[in-house]
Amino acid sequence: QVQLVESGGGLVQPGGSLRLSCAASGSIFSIDAMGWYRQAPGKQRELVTRFSKWGSTNYADSVKGRFTISRDNAKNTMYLQMNSLESEDTAVYYCNADIRPYRYGAVNAYWGQGTQVTVSS
Repeated sequence: QVQLVESGGGLVQPGGSLRLSCAASGSIFSIDAMGWYRQAPGKQRELVTRFSKWGSTNYADSVKGRFTISRDNAKNTMYLQMNSLESEDTAVYYCNADIRPYRYGAVNAYWGQGTQVTVSS
């Protein structure tokens, strides 16, 4: 059983910073792609940023220069450093990972439960 658990969300003023974490646990042989998505009220879930299987990253235009994704492979943990937060960043942030549970098993996509980020004065 694989679990992704996000943490680090909360209420922050415009211009502030937050750091989200996503820890993967359970039966994990390898983690391929891994990324962050968000869903604002009344909107569809959208990609924020993502590591590809080969380690390259891509960012949504709206967060370029403000958000930074990183990962600690030894801890199976991914981070999202969010700076210069804006009210438009308010959303539930979800962690997503493509994980191979066993050496010869199939790669499956897993989601965390989400963490709320609210940017407001």
